[in-house]
Amino acid sequence: MRAMIRFGKEQRVRFISHLDLQRFFQRALNRTGLPIAYTQGFNPHPVMSFASALALGWTSEYEILDFKLAVPMGRVRTEEAMRKALPGTFPIYETRMVEDRFPAPMRLVTASDYRVIPDPADLDAILEAAQIFMKSEQVRAVRKTKSGEREVDIRPFVLDMRFEEGALLVRLMLTEKESLRPDLLMRSLYAISGLEERRAFIHRLTLLGKGNGEELSPLMELT
Repeated sequence: MRAMIRFGKEQRVRFISHLDLQRFFQRALNRTGLPIAYTQGFNPHPVMSFASALALGWTSEYEILDFKLAVPMGRVRTEEAMRKALPGTFPIYETRMVEDRFPAPMRLVTASDYRVIPDPADLDAILEAAQIFMKSEQVRAVRKTKSGEREVDIRPFVLDMRFEEGALLVRLMLTEKESLRPDLLMRSLYAISGLEERRAFIHRLTLLGKGNGEELSPLMELT
């Protein structure tokens, strides 16, 4: 049996790297008292993974930790043990127990929703640039890949973008082969606007996967 824990990463811990987060959650699982399944070998550690790595400096309300249990456990007891093992800066929102054959969350992710808040002085220009972006058939940008930097058309990776209460709400593709980071999107919007780029506040709202009928649904709701 496996447990899928949806947790958040708040402002105070946004500069903890993904590698440090992995180490932190390994120690947290060790503190829970749950029958965690461990890897074999000289340095055993909990069998766990995350649905998607969150970039340094971003916050989130939809991170997913997937870990294996050596024996079946109830959802409530598992969630209570995790709450006790974690500080309030990593709030737990929901827990789901799944069988071992259930796909790993990282294999299910295809898109992600973000709230991006630009510098207030740039809002009007960024809004205009966003409208130009969405009407464009092609938007070229330099993106880092495993083989180095290359120029690509990022327009197909933006599934939706709208403006609401001083923020951009964007839905971006997030797969191994086709993905776009919101900071690269903002770099492109600043380039369109002609303004000097300034750091934006980025918050992950949801991780999405393909459900029945190939419609995008929140990851924790997929069957």
